[in-house]
Amino acid sequence: MMVGLDLKSQRKVFVELNELVIDRNQELQWRETARWIKFEEEVEEETQRRGGAHVASLSFRSLLELRKTISHGTVLLDLKQKTLPAIAQQMVEQMVISNQIKAEDQANVLQALLLRHSHPSDERDHSLFSKYISAANMATLMDLHNRQSEPSLTLTTHREGDIEKCTKDAVPISAFKVKHEVKLMEMIPETAEATVVLVGSVGFLEQPSMAFVRLQEAVLLDSVLEVPVPVRFLFLLLGPPTANIDYHQIGRSISTLMSDKLFHEAAYQADDRQDLLTAVNRFLDCSVVLPASNVNGNELIHFEQEMLRKREEQSGKLQDEGFLVPLKPGEEPLRRSGRLFGGLIRDVTWRYPQYLSDLQDALNPQCMAAVIFIYFAALSPAITFGGLLGEKTEGLIGVSELIVATSLQGIVFSVLGAQPLLVIGFSGPLLVFEEAFYTFCRDNRVEYLTGRVWIGFWLVLIVLLTVAFEGSILVRFVSRFTQEIFSFLISLIFIYETFAKLVKIFQDHPLQNCLHGNHTLSPSLCNFTTSGANTGKVIGEPNTALLSFVLMAGTYFIAFYLRKFKNSSFFPGKLRRSIGDFGVPIAILIMVLVDYSVEDTYTQKLNVPSGFSVSSPEKRGWLISPLGSDGQFPVWMMAASILPAILVFILIFMESQITALIVSKKERMLVKGTGFHLDLLIIVVVGGVSALFGLPWLSAATVRSVTHTNALTVLTKAVAPGDKPRIQEVKEQRVTGFLVAVLVGLSIVIGEVLRRIPLAVLFGIFLYMGVMSLNGIQLTERLVLLLMPPKYHPDHNYVRKVRTLRMHLFTVVQLTCLSLLWVVMATAAALAFPFMLLLTIPVRMLLLPRLFNRRELQSLDADDAEPHLEEKEGQDEYSQLQMPV
Repeated sequence: MMVGLDLKSQRKVFVELNELVIDRNQELQWRETARWIKFEEEVEEETQRRGGAHVASLSFRSLLELRKTISHGTVLLDLKQKTLPAIAQQMVEQMVISNQIKAEDQANVLQALLLRHSHPSDERDHSLFSKYISAANMATLMDLHNRQSEPSLTLTTHREGDIEKCTKDAVPISAFKVKHEVKLMEMIPETAEATVVLVGSVGFLEQPSMAFVRLQEAVLLDSVLEVPVPVRFLFLLLGPPTANIDYHQIGRSISTLMSDKLFHEAAYQADDRQDLLTAVNRFLDCSVVLPASNVNGNELIHFEQEMLRKREEQSGKLQDEGFLVPLKPGEEPLRRSGRLFGGLIRDVTWRYPQYLSDLQDALNPQCMAAVIFIYFAALSPAITFGGLLGEKTEGLIGVSELIVATSLQGIVFSVLGAQPLLVIGFSGPLLVFEEAFYTFCRDNRVEYLTGRVWIGFWLVLIVLLTVAFEGSILVRFVSRFTQEIFSFLISLIFIYETFAKLVKIFQDHPLQNCLHGNHTLSPSLCNFTTSGANTGKVIGEPNTALLSFVLMAGTYFIAFYLRKFKNSSFFPGKLRRSIGDFGVPIAILIMVLVDYSVEDTYTQKLNVPSGFSVSSPEKRGWLISPLGSDGQFPVWMMAASILPAILVFILIFMESQITALIVSKKERMLVKGTGFHLDLLIIVVVGGVSALFGLPWLSAATVRSVTHTNALTVLTKAVAPGDKPRIQEVKEQRVTGFLVAVLVGLSIVIGEVLRRIPLAVLFGIFLYMGVMSLNGIQLTERLVLLLMPPKYHPDHNYVRKVRTLRMHLFTVVQLTCLSLLWVVMATAAALAFPFMLLLTIPVRMLLLPRLFNRRELQSLDADDAEPHLEEKEGQDEYSQLQMPV
């Protein structure tokens, strides 16, 4: 009878290797020497401590010996016995029948099987032990055991003897052992079934004897394993110490095979001995023998990676389907329904019935902890972008407006949105557009805020038409090629703007060759402060430029190294991660204190009004008239506003929809679905209406949304040592987004604190975001490869499968598109930037297939963005994405 196995819910394995040893009291026992949860963890003989988890390396000879023992040994499949004495009785009887042991040795083998098991967690005084027991010692010990309790071949007697022995050897369970077992059980999956491997040398046997047992049902065997895990497989190998085989290495070999996914499946499904031998042969086919020669460590690592890759390709690139939740055909969110507003109706009918669970799922401590973190993650960009936006628009839209918009639109979206994990905020592309549109209105003497109102009206109309005809499905055509150009350009803009502003500070406040208060020099050489009568702008202050540079650089390096500190070895993990997560707010706080301590040097501060007021009360109010301040807004501009409205819609569409795609990837295990059509409608309509109040447009912010999702992600506790945790679930709820939006709105009352933040500190944050977002872009990596000889190229998929010159050609094409976009942004045609960005889509679809074959494009333009739960050293969320911050 074959044991059925659902491949989509593969059983997990726990393997324990026990060897027959003699302790210092000259007592026989089974001593645990290694275990496998996923990787091997050996017990050090000298210290009785577990070594680090590692991939097991096996000798080829031990694998051959294992195959030989299986081919000649006893194989028992689907035993119905449920106790160790009964199982041992069956094993011994079959070993006698197969002529592996003599009838007179049956009692000794049975006695050996029922010996006590010890583990490193036992609180005993373990001394050094011998793995190989001499024939004289073994015979003496067996005689001693036989005199103490004469073994009977009946099952009842053995049960009684076993119980007496267990009672005699029983020790109180200490608090340490209980705590250790609880911690170990958290690493083992709940569905795991154990394999017990017993090996050792004994003097009374004349030849090696083996038994492989698969139980019909997994059973708990008392005092056998370190933790109470049901046992499904047992492997026994006993033989004389004079045999020319290494019992320890054979035990490691069968343990490693049982921890291998493919062999483990074969063991469950095996009908006879031949099926097991076939599985061993398949394992050998995928194994490699390293020659006994001097091999450099780095070369060995590269060799292992290459062999693992070949094994994966040969096995059809098997994926662990048990951790993926495939969508049903009717749940595909980007499938066209074929009727007006069909996608919107599907989003509403699929998502809103789960509204109650969106509230109930928030009743979790992890959600409340995430609120604090995401609050700072949302407030810091609002302050930073608000300060820069105030500079670009000469105070018409600033920090106050951006905080209010982030709060109000965030509240509406968290209440009505289909994917409440998204965080609504301002972003770099919208900043570029706002600057270009303000420049256009100023040059053409058109009221900037009134023009935005009409853009908002057109936005509402455009999004209604888009949602009606299910235009959100077009996001499928935005590939990595376009995303990388988009994000690389915005990163460059951040870096360029940072240093451009710093250069302007040096121009307004040139370095002086005299000190403040030095009256010995001529006043003409020390004209410290010059204030323009019309502009009120402070210029010519000494030390301002140097202090601004220190504040900018200090903010950048503190934020950068605090993120790097998150993955260091200092302090406990929770404290270290907390410091890393709040790196940006800490950097801002430290540099504000530095600026506050330098009292005799002027620095330009953030312009924030007192209380609930607009940034420039003398220029505007909270309500913007669609007809202009004088009621003479030109009619032609009302109609022409459709063009910039289309451009704004392109920016919001691309960033919001691609962010939703990243958050909703199947690897994140989201179960409540998403709604591309509904979310786009809410974001654009609310943004369009907000223009009536002079508030900026917002979109789904990529980095903040991914950070929000990561903060609500629950990882599996059953993580094997050396393995990475997997996603168990994500707390899909609306409360955290709602609370974060409310807290951001309440921040408007701390204007007195915000007014103490120097703009140079915000420039440091912009530099940090620009540099860190460059790190996560494949285009950046390929630009570095342009300057690197091919022999030093990293082991990436696009490097292995694409010739170097072809890879560089692809990079040059992207650089050409990037240069054209930069030229457009640097000229009066900056408003056309979103349209030019959209043209990269047909370039990818029509031009690149003529230059590259399908395999090359699959390697260079593959959408392999996956959630990163364990950050590499010095990286954070900003370096995970292909979209701008």
